[in-house]
Amino acid sequence: MQMLAGGGVGGVCGSRISLRLRECDRRRHSLGFYSSTIARLSSCSWPLNFIPCSNRLNPRTLSSSSSDSVAYSDSPILSTCCFSQEEDDRDVPSEGLSSVAGGVVALGKFDALHIGHRELAIQASKVGPPFLLSFVGMAEVLGWEPRPPIVAKSDRKRVLSSWAPYCGNMAPAEFQIEFSIVRHLSPREFVIKLSKDLGVRGVVAGENYRFGYKAAGDATELVRLCKEYGIGAYIINSVMDRNKLSMDIYSSNSKDRGQVSSTRVRRALAVGDMKYVSELLGRCHRLILKAKNEEVFTWDNHKLSAPKSCLLNLAPKEGLYEKCYIFVGEELIQCRVVIDTGYIHIELDDVSASSNFGTQDLKLLRIEFGYSLS
Repeated sequence: MQMLAGGGVGGVCGSRISLRLRECDRRRHSLGFYSSTIARLSSCSWPLNFIPCSNRLNPRTLSSSSSDSVAYSDSPILSTCCFSQEEDDRDVPSEGLSSVAGGVVALGKFDALHIGHRELAIQASKVGPPFLLSFVGMAEVLGWEPRPPIVAKSDRKRVLSSWAPYCGNMAPAEFQIEFSIVRHLSPREFVIKLSKDLGVRGVVAGENYRFGYKAAGDATELVRLCKEYGIGAYIINSVMDRNKLSMDIYSSNSKDRGQVSSTRVRRALAVGDMKYVSELLGRCHRLILKAKNEEVFTWDNHKLSAPKSCLLNLAPKEGLYEKCYIFVGEELIQCRVVIDTGYIHIELDDVSASSNFGTQDLKLLRIEFGYSLS
């Protein structure tokens, strides 16, 4: 398997004619914070006809986010308020042999769609059509408080499409299963479901991936069971953050070795470190707000304000953010963003640009954050 470099993020802010986006791409190409060195499982080949992997887990394996394993435990999640529930409606594909049949699924929790998740998709794409397989309804089943997603549901397709150049010009697709259906499955029953019900061709998972009821199965068992049921399997190492200072600041627990994770992204957003957020995501963080019912966006001189209840995803901490951009149609306009306890305020650098806003623009806002927090 060919060696890959994991630091490049060209094109991830979108193929826009804006000079700002080209500058964003240029700067991200210069980031060198991540290791995505690829190695094989011991003596394991994964040819185009996809002979199932039959080897034990090797420490020198491939790489992605190890902290995004699926552990079917009842640990609560901290509550975060001020976000819209509008995107909670799910369009879950029917089960049985479906669109994922014959494909290669990356296993994990894909909240942030960060560079570790992208690495999983890259490896899956080397063998077949790549899918991200995750579960929905975990919060309801386990009694967790709802929290805003890092990526708005309506924005996920755009992000995944930006991964296509890394994935053999194939944009990964998402496949979701209701958590209530798989919660009590043993590791063996889960792999049987992948093989018999979903007809997957192979799986890719991080080295610390755990699965099955109460997280009973680990990566080694995943490889063993996949071999038994005729599924190819690859386990990959964590994509590591090479920023030593950030490793210390955003370390979540004693098991955190500095790997890229959705938890790390949330913590960086919580302190407003947008440069670090961009490094972890491999793209600018895009905030989306949508007005509905009685909610309105207000326009006063050169400032547009929207209540936080319109948020469709997670905003950074309260404060002033320079070097931001708001979309008007497909055009980007430079702005500053002020976040307070109840509102998101967008201040345009060019007051005359306000004439470009139409009625539709005042119902849906898309904001991309630069690196500066004042």
